[in-house]
Formats: sequence, structure tokens, C-alpha cells
Amino acid sequence: MSMKDVDPEEYASVHREELVDLTLDLLAVDTSNPPGDTREIVDVIESRLDLLDVDVERFAVDPAKPNLLAFVPGERDRTLLFNGHTDTVPFDTDEWSHDPLGERDGDHVYGRGATDMKGAVAAMVTALRAYAETGTTPPVNLLFAFVSDEEIGGDAGLPALLEAGRLDADACVIGEPTCEAGHHSVTVADRGSIWLTLRATGEAAHGSRPVLGENAIDRLYEAVETMHERFGTRELRVAPEMEPIIKESVEYYAPSMGEATARELFRYPSINLGVLEGGEAINSVPQSARAEVDIRLTAGVDTSTVLADIRDCVADCEGIEIADVSWSVGTAEPIDSPLVEAVASTAEDVTDERVYLRSATGGGDAKRLRKEGIPTVEFALGTDTVHAVDEYTTVGALIENAAVYIRLPAAWSESVDD
Repeated sequence: MSMKDVDPEEYASVHREELVDLTLDLLAVDTSNPPGDTREIVDVIESRLDLLDVDVERFAVDPAKPNLLAFVPGERDRTLLFNGHTDTVPFDTDEWSHDPLGERDGDHVYGRGATDMKGAVAAMVTALRAYAETGTTPPVNLLFAFVSDEEIGGDAGLPALLEAGRLDADACVIGEPTCEAGHHSVTVADRGSIWLTLRATGEAAHGSRPVLGENAIDRLYEAVETMHERFGTRELRVAPEMEPIIKESVEYYAPSMGEATARELFRYPSINLGVLEGGEAINSVPQSARAEVDIRLTAGVDTSTVLADIRDCVADCEGIEIADVSWSVGTAEPIDSPLVEAVASTAEDVTDERVYLRSATGGGDAKRLRKEGIPTVEFALGTDTVHAVDEYTTVGALIENAAVYIRLPAAWSESVDD
């Protein structure tokens, strides 16, 4: 049977109830992280693949957090990786009006992880089954990696697979939800980050005579304000290839946050004082304090140069030192790359709507994979209820995700040949 014999939209539609049932079965397993136990959900996925001619393997460095790999050989010696995480953020049942462990209400499927990202995982399993059940050989090898430990950035999931050399792929699609305010998108970039721990020293005094002391908390706050003044208002220098991505990103985010705010998000560094600790009593001038500051930079920015400037800035602030620093460089896929073109064109064909090519505001597994030399994008239809109370996806989104994932191997194979 050739690839042309498979109608992806028909397959997804015919199996819509199985797809919804699988999504509900995945939601029924509590994989809140922490603790992030994924043994039972891997059992559920394996049970859907047991009778198929598919190579399936568990891989675990933490017995409670196994990952599942499935491989379907293709006509060409190129491999397209589908990646999805099976863990979720925690939830408080008392806050939900629907069952956080899965409930269907008409076209809505509720549950923690419905849109981030058990719905996309179910769609990927359906795509795998579409090839295996029909005996269709895909045009390229298909590798599916259902991983643990993503929500806390742990090492038991994708990092463990990369370290063991188990993700040998030429391109990857991650099923992270990439829609907001009714807009569809493919995430083709992420932002770099600099995380600083600042330590301030001052001089203790009684709260009734603060002029006799030096307030360490005041010094910290002033240091962060200095960063805002020096760097927060300085437009970033980005590589020319990032310009179309920034343009699309601003258009994508404008309906939800306003055009000016969206432009500022990518044209300037964002600086957030996330943690501030210090002081022992209300009537004492604090002698020491610490702060943790999160700085984000658009991909294409020379992060090391910015960090050097920040060090110079801190050196100018009396009583302040950098106690710890970690940083990462933003990554991006060329907007005209075969993978980006294949995912975007397939998604537009299936949805019959515009699909933006934009940057994420943060960074996750896509950044890890790009740094390993695997071209990677994120795509999944869903809702903008990620991590929210009464998180949900829709039956329509599940079906269209499965249709995109089934069509994508052919589109990517043709795009690589062009």
C-alpha cells in the first residue's frame, strides 16, 4: 500500500471516538510532577501498540519515570521524530468544576494535561496507528518519544535519551500547544536566558534609626532598577534572519497583549525580579539580602556580551555581588527550512487558517534538541488553558492534530527533496 492510499483526515475522523477515549485514558492517570510517576501512563500507551508491528521500548534512568520509544521504518533513511511529554503540572481538585482526571462535555475534553500535552500525545499515537494498522510504509522513518520529567526540567526524560544517544533523528516536532486567542502557530524559536543570584551586604541598625545603617534590601532593589534603566531600555541587536520571526511573533501575540507590548517583548530584554529575601525583623535594618533575577533575550542575541555588560553594571552597584549565574542562548529554525515549511503548510491545509511562524517567550525541550543538532519545531492545536483550572482541549483539535501528524512525513520528505 502506498502513502497515497491513506487519507489522514478520513482516518482521524473515522477513529475520532478511539482518539477521544485514548485522550481520556491518558488524562485518567495522574502524572503530576512532582512526583511525576509515568509508569502507568506508559502502560496505557503500550497497550494501544501491543498488537501492531511496531518496535516499542521503554527507557528509564529513574524507574518511576520511564520514557517510551516507538519506531516505524520508512522508505528513506531519514528519521522524523515526534516528541511528547506525559507528565503534567499539579492541580487542586477543589478548584475545578470538571474532573481534572478527565471528563468529556460535548466537544470539550477537560483534564490536567488535556492541552499540555496529553491530547497531542494521543494524536501522535493515532498517527502511529494510522501507518501500522493500514500496513502503510511511511516515506521516512518515524520515531516517537513519549518522555517524562518535562514540566520540572528534570533529567529523567529527554536529557536521558539524548545522553544515551537514543534520539537519532533528522528533524523533530514537539506536540506543545501553539495556539493563543484563536491563533494557530508553529513555534520556530525560543528565547535565551540569564538567571542571576545577587547578594547584597549592608550595615545593620535599629529600625527607628535607619539613617545609621545601610539597607541591603534597598541596595538590591536599586541594583535591579539600574539593570532596568541600562538594559531594559536598550534595543537588542538581533541577527537579520530573526527579523521575519520577530514580525510574525508580534502579530501573533498582539491580540492577547497589545502590539506595543508584544514588540517590546522581542525587541528589548525582559527583566524580572523573581525572588527577594532579606531582613530578620520589621524594626531592624537588614545587613544582608539576596535576589534572583530572570533576564530573557530574543534568539540571535549575543548572550555572552550581554552577560559581560551585566557584570560591569553590578560592579558599579555598591554592596552588590553576583553569587551565582546560569545562562542559555536562544535558538531558532530558519523560517524557510524544510521542517518549518512542511509543518506550516500541512497545518494550514488541515485547518484552512493562517499559521504564524513565531518565537516562544521561554524555552524548553526544543532548545535542547536544537543544541544537539536536531532541527525542531513545536506544533499542536489546543486551547490557551495551559496549566489553568479547567484545562481543556476540543475534539476538533484532537482530530486535526492527528491529521497534521499523519500527513507530515510526506510533506517533510517532499520538502527535503525540493
